[in-house]
Amino acid sequence: MNETINLLKSHRSIRKYKNQPIEEEKIKAVIECAQSASTANFVQAYTIIRVNDMEKRKKIAHFGGDQVYIEECPVFFVFCADLNRIKKACEYNGKTMAEGYTEAFTIATIDTALAAQNAFIAAESLGLGGVYIGGIRNNPSEICEVLNIPANVYPMVGLCLGYPDENPGKKERLPMDIILKNDTYSIEDDFNNIKEYDASIQEYYRNRTNGQRTDTWTSQVSNLMSKPQRPHMREFLKKQGFEMK
Repeated sequence: MNETINLLKSHRSIRKYKNQPIEEEKIKAVIECAQSASTANFVQAYTIIRVNDMEKRKKIAHFGGDQVYIEECPVFFVFCADLNRIKKACEYNGKTMAEGYTEAFTIATIDTALAAQNAFIAAESLGLGGVYIGGIRNNPSEICEVLNIPANVYPMVGLCLGYPDENPGKKERLPMDIILKNDTYSIEDDFNNIKEYDASIQEYYRNRTNGQRTDTWTSQVSNLMSKPQRPHMREFLKKQGFEMK
């Protein structure tokens, strides 16, 4: 295996950071790597907001579910799926952007996710750690107000970065036979492997929390996905111009 593969396979979420600033040249390199990600048809439909203002961070932490590491991390980014710039480019060339289509939303979302993942991997390669903050979608309208985000843009995910001040164990992923299929989709016999995986994840949580947490993977995801997930998002996205036509 090479250094890149070893880095990717060693990923962990880091929520505690040393009181050490990140060098600006490293931050620049992280953003340059984000910009080097693949992008559909070269549209580059994303904007990255670096939030330095601690009052804004405090508000974002509150609206995102009181996640204090948003305030504590040395660097915090919000990755936004952005079609506003594309609309302006159309106007610059005397055209009108076809607004509200699901495919455009999908393009912007994928572009943003790829940029965010490139940024995170680059950061880890520089000795940094971090965690994604999906909680910014808990109250996306309020986040838009804090960050002055216009129509045709939505805040997709936050990213905390810093020098790690913790060393959590690596959380095992699903067995490859479950997620890799040949030629056709099938889940036959998957749950034989998932039972073993459940036991492994249960042991991981038991060790990490000194026995205070003992849930399995299936219990965790079923508890999560048996409830509506951010049902406000459809109306919010429509209000922002993403009508899903």
